[in-house]
Parts: sequence; C-alpha cells; structure tokens
Amino acid sequence: MRKLFFALLISLSSYLADAQEYEFTPVIDIEATEVKSQDITGTCWSFSTTSFLESEIIRLTGKHIDVSEMYNVRNTYTKKAWNYVMRQGKAQFSQGALAHDVINAVKENGLVPELAFGGFKVQDKYNHIEVESTLKAMLDNYISSRAGSLSPTWKKAVEQTLDLYIGENPEEFTYEGTTYTPQSFLEMTKLDMDDYVTITSFTHQPYYSSFILSVPDNFSNGSMYNVPLNEFMDVIDNALKNGYTVEWDTDVSEKTFSAKNGVAFIPENDNDAIKGLTEIVKEKNITANYRQQEFENYSTTDDHLMHIVGTMKDQKGNVYYKVKNSWGTNPDRVSNKGYVYVSKAYMELKSISVLVHKDALPKAIKKKLNL
Repeated sequence: MRKLFFALLISLSSYLADAQEYEFTPVIDIEATEVKSQDITGTCWSFSTTSFLESEIIRLTGKHIDVSEMYNVRNTYTKKAWNYVMRQGKAQFSQGALAHDVINAVKENGLVPELAFGGFKVQDKYNHIEVESTLKAMLDNYISSRAGSLSPTWKKAVEQTLDLYIGENPEEFTYEGTTYTPQSFLEMTKLDMDDYVTITSFTHQPYYSSFILSVPDNFSNGSMYNVPLNEFMDVIDNALKNGYTVEWDTDVSEKTFSAKNGVAFIPENDNDAIKGLTEIVKEKNITANYRQQEFENYSTTDDHLMHIVGTMKDQKGNVYYKVKNSWGTNPDRVSNKGYVYVSKAYMELKSISVLVHKDALPKAIKKKLNL
C-alpha cells in the first residue's frame, strides 16, 4: 500500500510538472496604436492594415496618428461594385477584402485621419449588414435588367448609397491646425505605397515568383510573392527583429484559436485542443506539404487579418507572435487587452500571407525576388 501511495505521488508530481499554465514574457514589442473593434463588419482587412500603416507612420515620422479605417473601406466598396458588375454577378460581393486592397485604396485616394472620416455608426457600433445587402441587391438588379446596355446611373447610385451608409469622401480637412487633402495628408505621413509587398508560401506555384492566390476575398486579383515555408517565417522574424511590424492574413476558424484565452496553437495531439487553451502543450511539426494539404482541403481558409507587432516567450522558451486583433478590448470577450499570442506552429500552418515593407525582407530573399 505504501509503495502504491509513493507511486501515485510520483505520478502526480510528474503530471503537475508537465501541466504548466502559460507565463508570457515580452521579447520584441514594436509600438502600435490602441486596439479597436471592427464591430459588426467584415472589415478586419482594413482595421488590421490601417493599424499596420499607423505603426509604419510611427516608425517613419514618430507621429501617432489615428487613421480612418472606414475611408479605405468606403473606397474599396466602389472597386468591389465595379468588379461584380463587370463580371456580370459571377464574382463574390461581400464585406471581405485583403491587405493589398487597403494599399490600393490609399494609393488612389490618399489617407485621412479618423477625425476627418469616422464612418457612420448605429448605436455606437459599425454595422455593414444592411449596406452590403442593399448594394448587392441594387447591383443584381442592374445586371439582370439591362437590355443591351448597362444603365449609366449604377455608378452614381453606388456612390450615393455609400455616402448614405458610410459617409461622403472629404475633399479637404483640418488636422492639427493644417489644411490637407487626402493626398497631401498621405505625403505628410511619409508612406509610399510602392514599398509594400505581399509574401506567401504554397507548393502549387513556383518559388521566387509572383502569382494570384485563388481565395474568395482576392477580388482585385492581387499578386503575392511565393517563398519556401522556412523563408516565409524568416520574413516575419527578420521584419520584427529590425523594427518593422507585419500585416497577417490567416485562418481563425480553428478551435485552438481563442481570442477569449488570448492564444493560438496547433497541438500534436488533437485531444490537447482544450487543455492548450490554458496550458503549454506539445505542438505539431509543420511541413510545407502538410500546410499545402490543409489549404487544399479547406481546413485552412482565408477568413481574418490581424497585425503582428512583436514576439513573446513562455516559461519553457517557446516563441509566440504578439498579434493585435480588431475585436475590441472587452475582457468578457478577449484576453491580453485585445492581443492574441500565436505559436510558431500556428503561424506556419494557418498563415495565408503577410504584407511587409520591402526593406523588412532578409537581403537574400529580397535578392531572390528581384526586389
């Protein structure tokens, strides 16, 4: 009996030694603006990429500017409407888009601060359910009812609808005592939209070339540079190491992604999916082939964009990426004040792409891509 007692005690001690709740320590922490909420909208692509540009403005000028997310959203809806109509309704029309759509919108329409264009809220929340359904119904009507030629009023109707639901584009505004246009405000921030590139890693396309990734939200057919998985991770690590933040497109449909617990991971044993929300668990070794398999069978989908601003370590030395989300800071819904700590395995497996400054690329990779 005594031997059994000691055996049980040793077993329990071993279990408690292995069962360790997360203790995170910052390693790299790059300055970013406050966490916001995208509310009831599918506009994570604008909230995250705008946050990315805000950190770039800090890096380039030292200025902390609250940039308007909805200005870029409003102008991207115009592009989506054009794409949908020209494809005669044989395309996706939704609230979703990708990081390069913000870059395109800024390049064409300039940049404005939140003070100049906040977008319309209903009961203190953004809600784009009605604007999406209204626009789609309108466009479907124009497409189906045209008799030989499309009505010339559809573009004006789209703009009027966007003015009503989101707001009218400002031609001029005053910021900190100076009058700007959207283009002159962009110039003041020192941002150059030609400096940003999208990097991805898939085996169905040749490495070190660019291609159009076929995911539903890539309505604008944006190109991405393809690199091996280890170099994809090198891009992220090199950027953060050198003071550049990273815009991240990923899959958050996994039950091991939890904003409530503030962690994301890929357990080696699927039975550890719940345990890993609060405790360190062993994770899978991610290969390029496994990553490709999960993409092609729809286990990895393009459904959320966020902003990587640093790295963390747990008490065992495991590395996590500090990711700024856009689901607000309500402690009933999120942990870590709106940030999620994402494991290396999750980053390797569930990433769709990243957007970075060209100078953030490792020199060898930059050379291979002829950038």
